[in-house]
Amino acid sequence: MCGWRQRRYDEAVSETLRLALTLAYDGTDFHGWARQPGHPSVQQCLEEALFTITRETIRVVVAGRTDAGVHARGQVVHLDLRAAAQAKLTVKDGASRLEETVPRRLNAVLRRTAAGAIRIRSARIVPPGFDARFSALWRSYTYTVCDRSEDWDPLRRRDVLFLETPLNVDAMKAEALSLLGLHDFLSYCKPRPEATTIRDLQAADARRGADGLIRIHLRADAFCHHMVRTIVGSLIEVGSGRRQPGWARERLEARTRDASTRMVAGHALVLEEVGYPDDHESALRAASTRARRTDDEAD
Repeated sequence: MCGWRQRRYDEAVSETLRLALTLAYDGTDFHGWARQPGHPSVQQCLEEALFTITRETIRVVVAGRTDAGVHARGQVVHLDLRAAAQAKLTVKDGASRLEETVPRRLNAVLRRTAAGAIRIRSARIVPPGFDARFSALWRSYTYTVCDRSEDWDPLRRRDVLFLETPLNVDAMKAEALSLLGLHDFLSYCKPRPEATTIRDLQAADARRGADGLIRIHLRADAFCHHMVRTIVGSLIEVGSGRRQPGWARERLEARTRDASTRMVAGHALVLEEVGYPDDHESALRAASTRARRTDDEAD
């Protein structure tokens, strides 16, 4: 370990530090990521766990807001810890580092308050200019579908979409590939005032696994509100034979959201991973992204 990170370790708890947390959660019982009055959310549970330990109000900034019922394996947030909070998140003798103790302390609280539905996978000290949302280079999602009754497992009902209609996976893959690149995805988004719907879809795939389930993978620099679920809905339309091959691309080029737009349920969607540049480039990336885009993703 070297450079500025080593200095942060050596300075112990003498100044404000920015931490990036990677977390996983089962979104079934949450009304999405963001705080909502009267409804449980992942953000609320995490911030309350931080308050329980530090007795300070600490706000977290998320890489990508997820909708009600949507899950995550590799969600990322950042937060700033003042010296007093750092001290409360380390062991009494100060021997253990924040990157080791923060996940352990938070997970102990979350096992009680969130019934184990949220888990901190890792923590790391990042530069002050790092932004979980705006420094991100890409986000990747997976959507899982069961289209054959013999493969249906009732224990997977919370994270798999079951369909009665058999799907043509090759046709779905071809439709997904036709959407690759930098486009205006208005037809696949729930637009927001003053927000751009231009996105760079960097990778797309659909394939059937050994367990018989179909997994659709999508990766982009960012996703508009409902973009992933609407793309998956269009792929299913073609895979089921209700629409002709090429329809997903036609929808893209139409740049309109109308009655033919289909959005699938959120419970089978998982935010898998968020990619970032090297730490020394994170502030530049955040500034560049913030200048181009001001809307939040939520899928």
